[in-house]
Amino acid sequence: MTGGAGFIGSHVVDALIARGDEVHVLDDLSTGYRENVPDGAALQVGDIREPDEIVDAVKPDAILHFAAQANVRVSVDRPAHDAEINIFGTLQILEAARRHDAMVVLASTGGAIYGECDGPAPESAPRRPLSPYGTSKLAAEEYLATYNRLYGTRHISLRFANVYGPRQVAHGEAGVVAIFMETLRDGGRPRIYGDGTQTRDYVYVGDVARATVAALERSGGVFNVGTGIETSVRELYAAIERASAIERAAEHAPQRLGELQRSVLDISLAARELGWTPAVSLDEGLARTWEWVKG
Repeated sequence: MTGGAGFIGSHVVDALIARGDEVHVLDDLSTGYRENVPDGAALQVGDIREPDEIVDAVKPDAILHFAAQANVRVSVDRPAHDAEINIFGTLQILEAARRHDAMVVLASTGGAIYGECDGPAPESAPRRPLSPYGTSKLAAEEYLATYNRLYGTRHISLRFANVYGPRQVAHGEAGVVAIFMETLRDGGRPRIYGDGTQTRDYVYVGDVARATVAALERSGGVFNVGTGIETSVRELYAAIERASAIERAAEHAPQRLGELQRSVLDISLAARELGWTPAVSLDEGLARTWEWVKG
């Protein structure tokens, strides 16, 4: 499990441990935390750009590849750095997996790959990334697909919507839920950019973990993992106020250049082929997240 000490990856590790799998975590701890790795999983501190020694020692049946440079702003400022981790790092993982006939499940992105949506985007929708991060993730997906065609492997790419939940922190590549909640907890006023009508598809991290485990039973493909439900920033903030029982007017700031106005995923393919649908509503997921944030 690469990136298994991070926000999403650690929840996947939890799910794998719960079903009795032997799990080894490869993480450089640049954005992850040792305390996120549960008992029962072995943590190996290392770089996905040099994974051979660790992978060859473990001889895995599958590699869940969640380690990434996931900060869009960093990708714009340092596109070569972004590509080195997300493209070259993925290629190194694919080569290591090939030596041991291991399948790879890639954590990819929906919003950053599809760009502006005019409705729930299916996997066949035009791919119009607006950042080097989206482009590097799309390139990583294409490498997986090429290996499937060239070597007969069964690698899978999962395009995540906006994931939120416990262990997400309000810095780096953090999502708006973590930022809003930590600001409220600390007595501040959350900031909404633009008029707040821009929409996203918010999916609870526990549901993402279930989708990832379900993907291990399939043989290749690309699947959206979201809810198919659009929620505006205004609606999200109102829901966070309810979950936290804190009512505090948000600040407003000018819209940020290049921000998507609409991003939502069509998850019907995952429902048909993975047998997966999200189980946690936004209100329930925000309540669970607030319990973790407030400590």
